[in-house]
Amino acid sequence: MPDKAAGRNEIMDVESVRNMLVDLADEDYRAFHSKLVPGTENILGVRVPELRKLAKKLVKENWREYFEAAPDMYYEEDMLRGFMVGYGKMDLEERLERIREFLPSIHNWAVCDCFCSTLKFTEKHRETVWEFLKPCFTSDKTYDLRFASVMALDYYTLPEYAHDVFHYFDHMKNSDYYVQMAVAWAVSVFYVHLPEMTEDYIRENRLDDFTHNKAIQKICESYRVDKETKARLRSLKRK
Repeated sequence: MPDKAAGRNEIMDVESVRNMLVDLADEDYRAFHSKLVPGTENILGVRVPELRKLAKKLVKENWREYFEAAPDMYYEEDMLRGFMVGYGKMDLEERLERIREFLPSIHNWAVCDCFCSTLKFTEKHRETVWEFLKPCFTSDKTYDLRFASVMALDYYTLPEYAHDVFHYFDHMKNSDYYVQMAVAWAVSVFYVHLPEMTEDYIRENRLDDFTHNKAIQKICESYRVDKETKARLRSLKRK
């Protein structure tokens, strides 16, 4: 009779999972997606829905061993490990620790943003996760800052958090493009949910000019904002 435990370990072997990823890879998609994530050369070309499907399958096995053993080699392996943190069954304390362990593996906007969108547990533990995020907002690491900013736009577009989020945005002193764009994107999402509070912030913020103007641009690109409002907001752009 086959040893079921041994079978699980074999399934979660790093090399076996990598072979699964290679089998799922699409060269045309790799070429296309590589252009969207400049500077990331370790892409196999697996589409995100396929990665999510594989992660949901693997978290039914002994996924923790894979999470800890998988090398920081392929983009898809990073993505897969992040999805495991979101989909795996664990208590809140462990999930937060797994997030902390995973953050240094984020090297590009795509892994960051897909990881954030997978952390749906935040909706049930919003205040605890908020406390966890606070140090990320004041980090000197680019992708800690983007992680905090994207988590804010995904889960904290609420009046009780907006002022604190805006305060953190004002005090971020990181001119990396991917931080600036995350903040601009977040401000635009806050505007959709909290237009009056966010417009007050736009009028008085301490953001650098690039981020300020990008936030207004992104708001004006939204179909949810009327022409009159767009004209008013455009008048607040900085020269």
